[in-house]
Order: sequence, then structure tokens, then C-alpha cells
Amino acid sequence: MSWSALATSLRLAATTSAILIVVGLPLACWLAFSRRRWKFLVEAVVALPIVLPPTVLGYYILAASGPETPLGRAYGRWTGSTLPFTFEGLVVASVLYSLPFAVQPFTAALAAVDRRLIEAAWTLGASRIETFLKVILPGARTGVVTGVVLSFAHTLGEFGVVLMVGGNIEGATRTVSIQIYDSVQALDYADAARTSALLLVLSFAILSAVYALNRGAWRIGPTPRA
Repeated sequence: MSWSALATSLRLAATTSAILIVVGLPLACWLAFSRRRWKFLVEAVVALPIVLPPTVLGYYILAASGPETPLGRAYGRWTGSTLPFTFEGLVVASVLYSLPFAVQPFTAALAAVDRRLIEAAWTLGASRIETFLKVILPGARTGVVTGVVLSFAHTLGEFGVVLMVGGNIEGATRTVSIQIYDSVQALDYADAARTSALLLVLSFAILSAVYALNRGAWRIGPTPRA
């Protein structure tokens, strides 16, 4: 088993989940509370990676971030390197690919917060930021945790987007899913079985945690008194 591939996958999943908290929460907040008529277009763009083949998304990311593109040239001037076939390129691709798995649970949880509590906070003089941090976010914490966990699990098992954008570089862009593919191609079914079993156990544990959280088996925050 390639432990470096597992380390790369875990690092990628953790980095992607952290970025999606920063990027996804403001976007989800806008989707939950905005009354713009064209909001459905943004919702469709966010959900696009769910139905779009990973190789198609990977191709467009690769084409948009090449060294001769405006994005590629700007990134090259800023960092002195390129995005394709680097870990940073994997992060960009993973954030885009896992975006709906974070934003949709975030949005549903934020929209479910009692509007009367929000209006009461405004009546008491709380700013929008204070209301979000002290009223909205605590009320939506279960959905936020669910989105973070799902985006982590989804990133952990990525294959098509990762292969298209990052390639297969040992210690840099080779993830667990690519390691399984390499093992099968090399007819090393024992290694493929071990790695697949590890990924299966991790995925099952993560999903079990999400379902337990949603059913209230685990409680986040202080337990209410009788």
C-alpha cells in the first residue's frame, strides 16, 4: 500500500474542506436569503459538478489554467510556477468539484433557521455579522458539519478530475484512487484490494458519522436541560 498516496489524499481532502468553509458559507448564505430572481442560475452553476462528468470538468480546468491562459499567466507571475500537475492545481479542481457537496447542505441548514430569531437579533441592535455568527451559524451547525464532512469524503475518493488536472506524480499528485488504478493496471490485485478496503472503511465511517449526526444520535453543542 502506498502511504504517500493516502497522505496526499488526506491532505487534499482537508485543504479542500477548509477552503469550502471559507468560500461556501458566504455563497450558501446568499443562496439561502437572497430574493434575486436569477438566483436559480447560480444554484445551477453550483450543482453542475454533480451531473457533469469529472473528466469534462477536469478538461475545462486544465484548459483554463494552462501557462498560456490569462489565469495561468497571472498565477505564474504570482507564484513562479504553474497550476496543472501540481498539488495546488489539485486543490483548485477539488474545490470546484466538491463545491455542491458543501454548499447545498450549508444552504439547506441556513434556510431552516427560524427567521424570527434573526429578526429579534436585528431588533436588539445586532449587526448582520453578529447575527450570522451568534444566531444563524449556531442554528445551522449540524448542516455545516454535514457539508464539511461530505466534501471531505467526496474529495477523498476523487479520480477523474484529479487525474486530468494533477496527473500521476508520486508524492505530489498521486492520490489513493489513482494508486488503486495503477495497481490494477500492474495486475497487483492484492495491493488494489488492500487500498480499496481502506478507502471503503474510511468512506463508511464518514457516512455513518453524517447519518448519525442528522438523526440526532450525536448532539453538537450543550445538551439542553429538562
